Amino acid sequence: MNRRELIQRVTVMLGGVMAAPLMAGAMGQVLNAEPGLVADDLQEKLLAEVADIIIPATSTPGAKEAGAHNFIVRVVRDCYTKAEQKKFYDGLAKLDDDSKSKFRKGFVELTLPQKNEMIEDATVYNKDFFREMKNLTITGYFTSEIGATQALAYDPIPGKFDGCTTLEKGQKAWAL
Repeated sequence: MNRRELIQRVTVMLGGVMAAPLMAGAMGQVLNAEPGLVADDLQEKLLAEVADIIIPATSTPGAKEAGAHNFIVRVVRDCYTKAEQKKFYDGLAKLDDDSKSKFRKGFVELTLPQKNEMIEDATVYNKDFFREMKNLTITGYFTSEIGATQALAYDPIPGKFDGCTTLEKGQKAWAL
């Protein structure tokens, strides 16, 4: 490949990258360009508590210490449509309202067994919210520095890659 051919190919690739959003707009697709809903302090505390129930602190720090709730707020705000954001935060509000109905306290003030009971109930009656919350928590935790370096086996300078290897009993999975 000579220099002229390389420049032509790079130009075509860049043109394709630049044209994709323009084509989406021309086709009438809605782009998520508006600012998202902003989580208030109570919602952030609720997210932190629910995330901490999903991945509690054990011999490694939990989701709360890893800041998974901050990841969740950012992803919901920046990546979800307004309707998806509303549905997610409505599910969070339902969890808090149900804990007030059942225990006369908000979810944040409940004891650990009460929180576990509420989360167990949410897996049945608030299934869509809980599934989304669980996925976001796991992603936020294992992509954080704490999750990648303390919960997973981490090698900052990886050596040879062996894609087919067996794990020993009790061995941690590797961080990517």
